[in-house]
Amino acid sequence: MSSFRTIEISDPRFEVNNLRFITVKTPNLKGRGDICVFVPPAIKKDSALPVVILLHGVYGSAWSWAMGTGVHLQAMKMIEQGEIPAMIIAMPSDGLWGDGSAYMAHSGYDFEKWIVEDVVESLKEMIDGVSSSSPVFICGLSMGGFGALRIGAKYGNKFKGISAHSAITSLEQMKLFVEENLENYRQQNKTDEDVFETIQKHREQLAPLRFDCGTDDLLIEHNRKLHQMLTSAGIEHGYEENPGGHEWPYWEKHIGDSLRFFGKLSQR
Repeated sequence: MSSFRTIEISDPRFEVNNLRFITVKTPNLKGRGDICVFVPPAIKKDSALPVVILLHGVYGSAWSWAMGTGVHLQAMKMIEQGEIPAMIIAMPSDGLWGDGSAYMAHSGYDFEKWIVEDVVESLKEMIDGVSSSSPVFICGLSMGGFGALRIGAKYGNKFKGISAHSAITSLEQMKLFVEENLENYRQQNKTDEDVFETIQKHREQLAPLRFDCGTDDLLIEHNRKLHQMLTSAGIEHGYEENPGGHEWPYWEKHIGDSLRFFGKLSQR
């Protein structure tokens, strides 16, 4: 029996490049949410493949990672070449609130639980190769990086690895991108509004963590500061800077770094 009132999945006959789509109704969104899923071929129903949840940035949706970076094509090539193990990649919408929900609970919705609970449960119900034994990883870009770092740390018991590209590191930086008033996003627990504070609070359960940013990115100084604060606090992590800005070509080039990171963690 499904955990959801309604859940639909696309017909495999019409799939292109191993992408399929799930639409699920959940109380956390007070309606429906979409998930684009990359499923490599020849998956055994009773297997427990690694699952990577990729969170998009502002203005985006469930299609963003696939159609903005071709991550599914990269992943398939990397699997075929033995760079990474076969893995499921789930690319949910953020809930489609305003210019971006920030993957937080606010405005009467719980965009955080949508990711942590509903997305994972939807995959278990609808995708062969996903089970309760599947290691789950989380990653994102920009606003999605904020979501991945914050949610990954907060729910360390659920995630085996965390990665981010060009991440927002504090709620205040959302005003660089959205027209909605930041008061809409405010959290009862102020720790939830800041990546470092969240990681510090949950450091005892923190999964392996890495993040990167382009040297021409408008968020570079915020990422450098996060790196410095984590280092000073003695919190183990990986950090890289690469040429590039806050742009799709950068994320297309570096999403493979996250997939390799998760691939190695899944084989421990």
